[in-house]
Amino acid sequence: MAADDAHPLARLPRLWALYARMDLLFIARGMKTAFSWYFADLLLALGSAAWAFLLAARFDGIGVWSKQQVAFLLGLALFVRGVIDFALNANIYSPSRRIGRGQLDHMLLMPQPLWVTIASDGFMPFSCSGTLLAGAAVIAWSVQALALPISAGWLALLALHVLSAGVIMLSFAYLWGSLAFFAPRGAEEINTTTTRLIEQLKPFPLDGVGGGLSLLLLSVVPAGFLAWLPSRVLIGLSDSSWALVATPLAALVAALLAIAVFRLGLRHYGRTGSTRYLAHGHRR
Repeated sequence: MAADDAHPLARLPRLWALYARMDLLFIARGMKTAFSWYFADLLLALGSAAWAFLLAARFDGIGVWSKQQVAFLLGLALFVRGVIDFALNANIYSPSRRIGRGQLDHMLLMPQPLWVTIASDGFMPFSCSGTLLAGAAVIAWSVQALALPISAGWLALLALHVLSAGVIMLSFAYLWGSLAFFAPRGAEEINTTTTRLIEQLKPFPLDGVGGGLSLLLLSVVPAGFLAWLPSRVLIGLSDSSWALVATPLAALVAALLAIAVFRLGLRHYGRTGSTRYLAHGHRR
């Protein structure tokens, strides 16, 4: 038995390479396809967050945040979403669709653990890298404008917070998406709503919104962990030890909770199966 067959984790590089090759073939069909794909992706990404920067530019900042600091916040928000688009596309980030449409069966039939399929099936590094590149460019510009001292430790802290924010976004999606196990028709598109909610809230400085609302945006709707709190740490607006570890700890808690809820739904799915198909195969 080959080593990659014995250890599912060792399959991931091969699967990523396979999906990357298919994605490259798709985007390389012609310049028109590549340009239109990247332009639309970039336009959507910038349009979802540009309002906060325009507001900051009009009033020379938002609260204690300067224009350059708001730009860093927006760049980080774009970059985190870019990581999700880069690695977890094809409805992997919207599990309610795959569950509600009965497509989870296709994933369960694959001769590999489900988590391996989830970790590799949405890997699209070429066609879905526009938001990632835009976020990186905005971060680079704002770092230069703020004259931040960049070091290996700062870059490691940036990577840790980006990874943690991505885990929180994914966990939030799977927590809500698991409702489709129990209500496949009603909850099929619930991730569209939850994603829109968190996307609209994450590129905004939450200073001064009040203790109650801050708690809400750091728990039930964890938008504050996706860009605001990491940005405060990275640009020096907060140097408390709590702020330094809050996002990684929140990612750990969110991941454990999402795994528990998803496994609960999966057990229910194992008893009921998909209810979205008739005996002759047509979707209800």
